[in-house]
Amino acid sequence: MPAEKVVIIGSGPAGWTAAIYAARANLEPLVFEGALTAANQQQGTTPLGQLFLTTEVENFPSWPYGDTRQYLKTALPADNQPFWVQKDRPQPTHGINGPELMELMRQQARQFGTRIITDDIVRVEFNKHPFILHSLGGQQVEALSVVVATGARANYLGLPSEDRFKNRGVSACAVCDGALPRFRNKPIVVVGGGDSAVEEATYLTKFGSQVYMAHRRDALRASKIMQRRALEHPKIKMKWNTEVEEVLGDDTNGVTGVRLESTTNGSKEEVAASGLFLAIGHTPNTAFLEGQLELNVKGYISWTTPQRTCTSVEGVFAAGDVADDYYRQAVTAAGTGCMAALDAERWLAHHGWI
Repeated sequence: MPAEKVVIIGSGPAGWTAAIYAARANLEPLVFEGALTAANQQQGTTPLGQLFLTTEVENFPSWPYGDTRQYLKTALPADNQPFWVQKDRPQPTHGINGPELMELMRQQARQFGTRIITDDIVRVEFNKHPFILHSLGGQQVEALSVVVATGARANYLGLPSEDRFKNRGVSACAVCDGALPRFRNKPIVVVGGGDSAVEEATYLTKFGSQVYMAHRRDALRASKIMQRRALEHPKIKMKWNTEVEEVLGDDTNGVTGVRLESTTNGSKEEVAASGLFLAIGHTPNTAFLEGQLELNVKGYISWTTPQRTCTSVEGVFAAGDVADDYYRQAVTAAGTGCMAALDAERWLAHHGWI
């Protein structure tokens, strides 16, 4: 069986955009979109990426705040309407939600001839060419080029109540969700003590009436300038030596508060809040690489050439949050997906393989 021209690992905005561009370039891309396993569901690495776990998406270009329901009824497959809705997750009346956006991207990639396998790549051999990819289901695929677009998953506390209210007041991305109506002019809790936590808290002051920062220590880990930004902001109130014991809420309103527990004496306090934002880091989905690619100190794939998606192995490219520990937005992921497909096409052409 001849080697695939390009295999794309991952199915978020980066993966599907790479597939769209590669398919339109007649590279006949093969996408491993991930497996439908309990482990993937638990850690948020199911097919369609992190956006599959979100509700309203208002910051992706071309999806304004407005009634788009009639269009989506005709654009999405009939058997998937509304495929993402659950009993405790009512259908929105405006814009688009994450699963719908991802389904449209997947549909567009398939329209141009992308082939899709619903399985995980669990091991790679990048020390030989063609590259060899091994799937969870036992498949072995040879590839002339590879785009890794497996993303990064947000770190959560692991509370059952936290999981219950994800996307109903619990979030790990202030830029993504902070402007939603549920958070406007209402108190919000941010968990964390590093630069990212201060950035999230500061951003949320634009919308919330009060932002509480819950940190399990008595001092922030953030840089001095970021610490001043938090400590001197009139809307930010510190909750020192505390950790979240329980997320409070109900099926009608979602999150209504947070129960905090002191790390010094065990005392408890309930704080009224419309949302809980986790700013305790992300984990890039790179474990399957097993040292086959160069990673940075945070575990993300290193881009080795400025303004390119090249990695430490020629012919292997990285796109999206698996290589981006700074922006982590759907639109930037999609942009690097485009870049990776173009980089792969030009690399293949340079070697005379297309």
